[in-house]
Amino acid sequence: MVAFRRHARRGRHSQRHRRRPRHPPAVKPDPNPPLPGPGNVPDDWSLRDAALEIVRRLREAGYEALLAGGCVRDLLRGVAPKDYDIATSAHPAEIQALFPRSDAVGAHFGVILVKSRGHGFEVATFREDGDYRDGRRPEQVTFSTPEADARRRDFTINGMFYDPLEDRVIDHVGGREDLAAGLIRAIGEPSDRFREDYLRLLRAIRFATHLGFAIEPVTWAALCENASRIAAITPERIREELDKIWLSPARVRGFDLLVESGLMAAVLPEILALRGCEQPPEWHPEGDVFVHTRLMMEQLPPGASLPLVLSVLFHDIGKPATFTRDDADGRIRFHGHDQVGATMTKDILRRLRYPNAVIDTVTAAVARHMRFKDVQGMRTATLKRFMAAPHFADELELHRVDCLGSNGKLENHAFVLARQREFADAPLLPSWFLSGRDLLDHGVAAGPDLGTILTEAHDLQLDGAHTSREEALAWLEGRVGDGG
Repeated sequence: MVAFRRHARRGRHSQRHRRRPRHPPAVKPDPNPPLPGPGNVPDDWSLRDAALEIVRRLREAGYEALLAGGCVRDLLRGVAPKDYDIATSAHPAEIQALFPRSDAVGAHFGVILVKSRGHGFEVATFREDGDYRDGRRPEQVTFSTPEADARRRDFTINGMFYDPLEDRVIDHVGGREDLAAGLIRAIGEPSDRFREDYLRLLRAIRFATHLGFAIEPVTWAALCENASRIAAITPERIREELDKIWLSPARVRGFDLLVESGLMAAVLPEILALRGCEQPPEWHPEGDVFVHTRLMMEQLPPGASLPLVLSVLFHDIGKPATFTRDDADGRIRFHGHDQVGATMTKDILRRLRYPNAVIDTVTAAVARHMRFKDVQGMRTATLKRFMAAPHFADELELHRVDCLGSNGKLENHAFVLARQREFADAPLLPSWFLSGRDLLDHGVAAGPDLGTILTEAHDLQLDGAHTSREEALAWLEGRVGDGG
């Protein structure tokens, strides 16, 4: 593929010269970023070649065909696209005639799913959208021109086309300029773009988070004005956008933008309830629960798992509901906030339609996070059972950032790390020396006593008191003989 030639058709839109209201600062991009062409971008060649094959076939059949949207943005940034979208003058029936193995799932909106070299690509007819009466999707679409198609899209940086055969960017909306300036700008009138699909409110935050861009002031003002309208979007779609924000290494910026825009109040009001919830200064010199939670988000590693991020967000969600202050000494307490928080967390995650596996993992982490304060006093068996939880690595990381986001004391974290090294040569929960059958054979009747004795035997094995089945059986004979 030839080297990229930097020429583009630029358009203008009405908001360029409006007064700019204040908005949260961005992570400043390089003022002169390199804008390499596709030939200079490391990429999955099989994916790109498959996309170009579709473009070539459409062009050979006499249709206009261009790469569109996010893949163009990424190529200009020197980032390998994760997928390629193709826009064309061919109508859905014509696309299907050229690609018989295609899927017409989005034909009503001019979108056909085309398979090429084992990959799937959305091939969409250039179109204009009709009215958006539900804030989610157009009532109808009209097939149109590339320029009209560009102007219906969400943000200028997503509104460009690229002709891979002639190696040129086609920019009707000023996206190239905004990409270089590090701006998220709605195409045309921002309020109109948001009213068409209120998910774009979250998408703006997501792009600003991932790219480190500023949100253009008029776009930001419209976003804040429409934040409450996100309620028109299904929980599943909201969750998907939030997850992309939480999984970004710049998740704290996303957190701040969600709060400042009003979107946090609309989708996770429980987080804002943490504001002003005092904590004991001797344990939390950083301030209230909201400040503590945000500091923990800052301490997370870039590649933190989704359950870990959610556990940080919600670990103290039960504190406002359990807050008490002793009248005599003024001491602040949050009795049972871990268990109350676990219940609240489950309700929140269900509201956002998270899968049960995520709900169970995060709820367990919230319910167990206070147990770390007791690890140095746990008997070995109890500690091993605690450490054998399926997602203990994330729970331990939750504890680490909990400490770093408060008083900075990591003694219990260091203790667990030392015990992990000590226990590393054998499974935390080994095969048991004794079973229920052994107890029945020794005359222990089925019932609560059997479970109690079996747990005692397992605890002794975990403590290291029993090192063989023979030792465990000898203990059992004595235990039963003592009236067990």
